[in-house]
Amino acid sequence: MTEDRIQLGFDALNAALKAAGEETRLRVLALLAEAELTVTDLTDILRQSQPRISRHLKLLVEAGLIERFREGTWAFFRLAEHGGGAEVARALLDHLNPADQTIARDRERLASVRAARAAAAQLYFREHAAEWDRIRKLHVADEAVEAAIRQALADKPFRSLLDLGTGTGRMLELFAPEIERGLGLDLSLDMLLLARDRLERAGLKNCSVRQGDLYDLPLANDSFDVVILHQVLHFLDDGGRAIKEAARVLRPGGRLLVVDFAPHEQEFLREQFAHRRLGFAPEAVTQWMVQSGLEPVMQRSLKPELGSEGKIAVSLWLARDTRALMAQPVRREVA
Repeated sequence: MTEDRIQLGFDALNAALKAAGEETRLRVLALLAEAELTVTDLTDILRQSQPRISRHLKLLVEAGLIERFREGTWAFFRLAEHGGGAEVARALLDHLNPADQTIARDRERLASVRAARAAAAQLYFREHAAEWDRIRKLHVADEAVEAAIRQALADKPFRSLLDLGTGTGRMLELFAPEIERGLGLDLSLDMLLLARDRLERAGLKNCSVRQGDLYDLPLANDSFDVVILHQVLHFLDDGGRAIKEAARVLRPGGRLLVVDFAPHEQEFLREQFAHRRLGFAPEAVTQWMVQSGLEPVMQRSLKPELGSEGKIAVSLWLARDTRALMAQPVRREVA
């Protein structure tokens, strides 16, 4: 299913075409169809001054062809996802020959920018890999958790996914082939660097990441079919507030999936890795979901495999928005 075509008024369409109808700005659109880029990235690729690139970007944003969002002191740009300007941009790029000499040269320079990003991401990963491996050995294997996540959401397809506290972007990568749009939010610029590198390496143009506060999401109500909070709540002071905000952006009938640790006694995680909570009892997260106006439909726990080093069980909670016209049977699981 695709959205109905949006029609623009004469003035809006004229402004969009004028904005796109200039050599540098058309090159910018082609580049942003490939990746989210900063002014510095575009300056390096297009070999033009920063003030000039900034002026071009301002015109494209005002015409609704691209979007701007901040990550710390940086500003990233991407093709607009919604509205008439987004349709104009996509339609123009559909008619652009990707083998054109100018476009091919820009794409080569873009590859260099991506390579530099990837190097920075891998450096951060190497510096922290030992820490993550230490934590990973304590709980249920990632493969088993991801299989349970897939099973929890398998009863019906969904078009859009919001991954809160996206980390390395793994949840987006996991579901990207099956969705139209995926967005990951995280406060950590370092983790966003890793996530962006993961998505670019996998060629997942339908997914993106950006900086965002889980307590104050920069998103409209009723925006996503599925929201996932994967190994996030134990870092937060107020898990209930985060769940309430996640529920706000669910579409009618949408689903919220929370994945986190069951209660445990690994105190060093609080001391060394900034874990605020040492896991959650099943009723704690369920109560937060109910208080947020959602209907809990599943809860289960996965215990570490026998013979493994694991000491921490992983729990899953699934709830749905009740505004759907057709209610589905409730299924409750406790394992």
